[in-house]
Amino acid sequence: MDRPIPLPSHIHYELLLRLLERETAAAIYQHSPQKEQLQELIITLRKAMSQQKQLEESCRFAELPVEYYWSLNEKPGS
Repeated sequence: MDRPIPLPSHIHYELLLRLLERETAAAIYQHSPQKEQLQELIITLRKAMSQQKQLEESCRFAELPVEYYWSLNEKPGS
């Protein structure tokens, strides 16, 4: 059997997005250059999550197993 392909758990993206959208956005002045940078960062994270989902779908189509990692300190199934 093929070794599962390690991918970050979706919760990692969701946590970062929530932090940036709720906490960081509230702390940055509305019309500042940093607000634009923050919006770009949020867009990039959303795109990364979407691209990961595309990779997962491609793996499913190719019948390659995927395993979600929650941490680098602990291997799943250990």
